[in-house]
Amino acid sequence: MVMMVNCGLGVAGRDTLRTRPLPWAAIGLTAIAVGGVLLQLLWSGAMDALDADPAESGWWREFTSVFMQNGGLFGGLWNLLTLAAVAALAQWYWGGPLTLTFFLAGILLPGRLDALLGFGDGPSADPRNFAGSSGATYFLGATLALALLTRTRLPKEVALAAGVPALGLAMWLAQDNGHGLVAVYGFALGAVVWAVRSRVARPAAGRTV
Repeated sequence: MVMMVNCGLGVAGRDTLRTRPLPWAAIGLTAIAVGGVLLQLLWSGAMDALDADPAESGWWREFTSVFMQNGGLFGGLWNLLTLAAVAALAQWYWGGPLTLTFFLAGILLPGRLDALLGFGDGPSADPRNFAGSSGATYFLGATLALALLTRTRLPKEVALAAGVPALGLAMWLAQDNGHGLVAVYGFALGAVVWAVRSRVARPAAGRTV
């Protein structure tokens, strides 16, 4: 996560953060996540009703579970802070709509890709363990690593950006830690989106000449 945040700072510009506009998408996502925590504090049945336990029915669970936290006080606080930071950096680079799209993809794609590729049985590779925002945050953060890799030739920055999917894959292989695999997925989707945007931008640039 620290590497992803540093990648985001690299593409957003460390010296420009104070002059950036308010990241409304990041504020919205963080507000919903804080609301989820408050709901858990006020309603003892919130986790049972809103988590992603596959033994329970409810289409909404896939979405609401992301805004439940089950890592205790420090784990929940860490998830909220990293969500706010990563989403803000992502919005300043990708824009608000694409940031929200990536976050939604981080909710929907990992489990489906796991099943398609035969990685585990059902949600076993899901780092959220039925609840928590860390999986979608790692997915979103990995797109910032891809962004930095496409924008720099400095060896340290290249190593930092390439290290996100490489270490993520190593972490998954060594520890079966789903956070690493989710980071690889996010990096790959970021690459696809970047390639499409670059291809669309070339003809547009040609027409203005």
